[in-house]
Amino acid sequence: MSIALPETADSAQENLHQSLQASLRERITQIYNQPLPDLLFAAQRIHREHHDPRAVQLCTLCSIKTGACPEDCAYCAQSIHNPTELEPQPLMNLDEVLSQAKAAKASGATRFCMGAAWREVKDGPQFERVLEMVRQVAALDLEVCCTLGMLKPHQAERLKAAGLTAYNHNLDTSPNYYEQIITTRTYRDRLETIRAVSAAGISVCCGGILGMGESVQDRLDLLEALCELEPTPESIPINCLMPVQGTPLQEAPPVDPIDLVRMIATTRILFPKAMVRLSAGRLSMSDELQTLCFVAGANSIFTGPKLLTTANPSHDHDEQLLKKLGMASKKL
Repeated sequence: MSIALPETADSAQENLHQSLQASLRERITQIYNQPLPDLLFAAQRIHREHHDPRAVQLCTLCSIKTGACPEDCAYCAQSIHNPTELEPQPLMNLDEVLSQAKAAKASGATRFCMGAAWREVKDGPQFERVLEMVRQVAALDLEVCCTLGMLKPHQAERLKAAGLTAYNHNLDTSPNYYEQIITTRTYRDRLETIRAVSAAGISVCCGGILGMGESVQDRLDLLEALCELEPTPESIPINCLMPVQGTPLQEAPPVDPIDLVRMIATTRILFPKAMVRLSAGRLSMSDELQTLCFVAGANSIFTGPKLLTTANPSHDHDEQLLKKLGMASKKL
């Protein structure tokens, strides 16, 4: 006859965590797998409670330092490990960045994002130049976002003091699938940067990429990981892989359109107040698919000729699509 031993405080806490985690996972799975009309109805109802369903925020993403990145991300044209045709470019000067920010604002963008192909931010002249970029773009009355790689707490605090609105640091995929895509930094490294950003009072922009060979469960596990961030992200970009010649994922098949719509709708239900950003991959999406994504709760797109190094729909096409749908760009 066996006798059950009393739980210790630590084991009770672990059991509670596992129970809550199982409940969250079950809820996410149930949301995602419900009949599509029910899923879209639920997502649209929540979307309308928290957002103007006719407004889409336009963002512009500028690559301020391109290529020669030491990370081995399997999807990225900028990695030194991937023999792509990308020509590396040094950190842009302040005037070039300001010119692009002003052009973005003139075309209706209210958020200007700056990305540098660094593994991590290093203190020194280049970081000082980025801080000045943040100050001057913020002075244009634009939301300012950066994605610069890993950050230390004091660097996050300096970015906050310079006027940074948000910091993008994607989890990319599920914890279990992550090592199939990246080996040069860990999931924990990413979470530590996100914690530093949150602690500094900067909004977190964090999402993932679909179409890298992951399973549907991996996608749901990514959403679970985002749910467990404290606070949860203010901004969630959902990217579809754009295969680049020379990367390990160059032959990856496209994401199933209905799977994308389900992912958008599930994200909207789980994160009612977040901006859900329909990000990379729009160039290969039909107008009808993008419209379904808006109905499912996406309320932001990236506009401009490029997303870092990959092509993007033209501003004119985006403008015409929104006009055709009776929608408009969101104002600050």
